[in-house]
Amino acid sequence: MIKSNNTIFLKLLFTLIVVLAALAPGAAWSQAVLISGRTMSTTYHIKVVAGAGETLGPLRQEIEACLNGISNSMSTFIPGSEITRFNNLQVLGQHFEISPDFSEVLKTAARLHRLTGGAWDGTVGPLVDLWGFGSQARAAGIPDGGKIKEKLALVDFGAIDFCGRNCIAKSHAGLSLDLASIAKGYGVDSVARLIARAGWSDYLVEIGGEIYAAGKRPDGTPWRVGINRPLPGAAPTDVYQVVTLSGKALATSGDYRSFFEVDGVRYSHIIDPRTGYPVRNGVVSATVLAADCTLADGLATALMVMGPEGGVPLVNTMPGVECLIVVRGGDGVLVNHLSRGFGAYSPDPGE
Repeated sequence: MIKSNNTIFLKLLFTLIVVLAALAPGAAWSQAVLISGRTMSTTYHIKVVAGAGETLGPLRQEIEACLNGISNSMSTFIPGSEITRFNNLQVLGQHFEISPDFSEVLKTAARLHRLTGGAWDGTVGPLVDLWGFGSQARAAGIPDGGKIKEKLALVDFGAIDFCGRNCIAKSHAGLSLDLASIAKGYGVDSVARLIARAGWSDYLVEIGGEIYAAGKRPDGTPWRVGINRPLPGAAPTDVYQVVTLSGKALATSGDYRSFFEVDGVRYSHIIDPRTGYPVRNGVVSATVLAADCTLADGLATALMVMGPEGGVPLVNTMPGVECLIVVRGGDGVLVNHLSRGFGAYSPDPGE
């Protein structure tokens, strides 16, 4: 469940926001100060609206320390990270102490797994690797059915034993965690909380395409975020939908950036943890609005698997959560499926 990120598009969009803010009435009294860098194998861009003469002081260093801490906890590419040490654990039932950050992410992970009926599963990593979308190079053709069945037997988030507030254990041999589909969202939430505690009220945080916005832009209007057109080869600046955000998070997952074709059949990086195969339900993009980005991040991935038939009804039962699921019809036309309240955040939600 690896996400496809439109970071180039977001960079261009944020540059445009800065230019427009500079030209807007009242811009002389405030400006959107950019803090950017790299984290979790992707980029981050943060806008903090500051008044004339105000400086951000040590905020940049605090943000970097926060993100480094999350990476050291949840990155499977760091040998000594918490998640790597848990994955290497060989003794079933052995208690493994985890940090508060790790514990918070796992709480949301457990909720997502339960709400989606297993469409989101943080132990799907072995299948992602098998299909060539993880750390291992993809073999020619598609995986053997026997291999898929073998790896599918290792996917079971329910086999994680929550043995205490900050303690987990394995109850299934070969179990491993990969929280990439919600860790960036948690990073967004953590940085947003840090900025709010520092006294800033107007800001936008983006990590690898996942976003949280608070307050307003320098010109006093809500933050506006573009959703990329979900088509292979679409330019990063090709905006499919514009969403207004304030006090909300947004996350998008799609199948149009990372896929391969064999004999004319396209296989995307979105793997259904219940079947072991890439989804083939026509969904090309799923966007989620929620109060926190951790939930929005993981739920967007789950909706790619569930499709509009299962996804929209689920979202309609979740207070404060909205979604836009885009499906490519047989004629190639993109069809939007919206939750009940999504239109309030987009001036032109489409047909």
